This record gives sequence, structure tokens and C-alpha cells, in this order.
Amino acid sequence: MPMREILGLYAITPDEPDTQRLVAQIGAALAGGVAAVQYRNKTANESLRREQAHSLALLCRTARVPFIVNDHLQLAVDLEADGLHLGGEDGNILEARKQLGPRRILGVSCYSSVSTALAAIAAGANYVAFGSMFESPTKPHALRAPLSIFAQARAAGIRAPMVGIGGITLDNISILVAAGAQAAAVIGALFGGSDLNGVQARAKALSTRFPRGSDRPL
Repeated sequence: MPMREILGLYAITPDEPDTQRLVAQIGAALAGGVAAVQYRNKTANESLRREQAHSLALLCRTARVPFIVNDHLQLAVDLEADGLHLGGEDGNILEARKQLGPRRILGVSCYSSVSTALAAIAAGANYVAFGSMFESPTKPHALRAPLSIFAQARAAGIRAPMVGIGGITLDNISILVAAGAQAAAVIGALFGGSDLNGVQARAKALSTRFPRGSDRPL
């Protein structure tokens, strides 16, 4: 798949130990309009991580939706994933870009720092993520980023897609989009329920908060 930008609803997987259920959840999210999927499981061992990532990579490839691996560069390379996302202390951006090659997506968490985002892009990142934008049940002690950070980043010259993460719900996602985010990374508001039909419905509701085509914020 040619490299795509990360735009719209960006699903981050929950820490689900059951691979079959995880695949069903992501399938429902894709049916609801998710634009990208990031595999993130902080509790899985290496064997389970590879099993789950392999299954999700195939699912996303069939759906023609970018599949991004969180943190684990070698896993992303081995699976020929569409990209990799690095946290602030999860690896060297230059090395990741070298191993991924020029055609794969590289995203970096920049928290509340525009200067970190500028450095990440200079080192080869295709998109940057800011947050936590709102109070997050996944990371309750995470530092908050102001909504104004998107305007600050644009003023600083950043033209790459910017992702908001942390505490994003159907009630506040429109605020995030209006502030200038091109994508929203969501876990709890998407996968918090047990009903797979609910996952699809929530994905559809969240994804429709983003403008389409030429109406996207610049």
C-alpha cells in the first residue's frame, strides 16, 4: 500500500488478551469508518503481540486502512506494517526512519511540545501527536496539552498531520477538530463497551465529526 496520511478517526487497540475478540473489535471499528489502526498492547508478551499484530495487519490490509505498530520497530519491519508510532522514549526517530524506509508512516508522540514536534518532523516523522488533550481514563496522570497547541504548531511551520490523543469522546471530538487536529486517536470511547455493534456505531459517530476532502483544515 502506498504511504497515506493519518487523517480522521485513528483507532488504538485496547489491551485485549483474546486475539479473536480483538480482531472482531477492530473489524467492527473498520466497518464503522475508522481511517487508521494502531496496535498497542502494553500487557502482551512477545508471542501474543506477534499473533495479534499479524492478524490485525491482515485485516487492515484487506480493508485498505493503514496499520501502525506502537513502539516495536522490529515487529513493524517483520510484518511489513504500514508504519510505526514512537512515544517520547520509545526509540530513535532517525533509526526508525532508516529501517522503515521512505514509504512507510512514522508517527511520534510530542505531548505538549511544539519544539519536539518540529524536531520529530526534521528527523523523518510523517505525523505528530499531541496530548493528553482531555482527562484520560487510560492515562489519568498524563500531562495535558492545550487545544491551542495545534494553532501554535501551524504558526511554527508544521504542515504534517497533527493527531490529538487522550480523553477524546463523542462530546468533545468536535472541539478538537475545530482546534485544528486532523486526526483523533481513540481507545476508550471506541472500545469501552462489550457490544460489537456498539463499536461500529461509535466508530461511525466519531468519524463523521471530521470534514471530508477539501473541507479538511489546513
